[in-house]
Amino acid sequence: MLQLTDAQKDRLLELARTALGEAVRSGKVSEVAESAEALKTPCGAFVTLTRRGHLRGCIGHIEAARPLYATVRECARAAALDDPRFDPVTPAELSSLQIEISILSPLVDIAPHEVEVGRHGLLISDGGRRGLLLPQVAEEWNWNREQFLQETCMKAGLPADAWQHGARIQAFTAQIVKEPSTLARSSSPTA
Repeated sequence: MLQLTDAQKDRLLELARTALGEAVRSGKVSEVAESAEALKTPCGAFVTLTRRGHLRGCIGHIEAARPLYATVRECARAAALDDPRFDPVTPAELSSLQIEISILSPLVDIAPHEVEVGRHGLLISDGGRRGLLLPQVAEEWNWNREQFLQETCMKAGLPADAWQHGARIQAFTAQIVKEPSTLARSSSPTA
């Protein structure tokens, strides 16, 4: 998995924060050039927005189709404006949002007994349905392995026990890059 330096993590958060502000204010994100080679590496990623500890949006790309920095900027925009579970983020909310970026490793097929709660994220698919849960979700909800498998199946719109009946189980790990919850954003140009 791609390992980022602290400076690269900070840069990735800065790129996400800027994209978030642009998206909420104008509906689009400007093109940027990135000089850090590590951030140009194609990588899957998710951007999660929270407000006062509650989910406000989460969108990502599983496959490593674009450079990490571009994926993160697009996912920040989409998490703010396109998550169907929430109304679009408003400019008034920007300073109260916290950004968390999950940088994904490649997917690998895995047997149910090999799933490690807190380490693995899951993608379960069967037919045209698929559901994904990030590694931190199982920890936040205190799920055991079986609950994690069941919840991922249900997110895919499958029966909770589909993981026992031929559904494909794939795992990944995620490097989490998160803004400090006490970060003051009122002085930020994008806040």
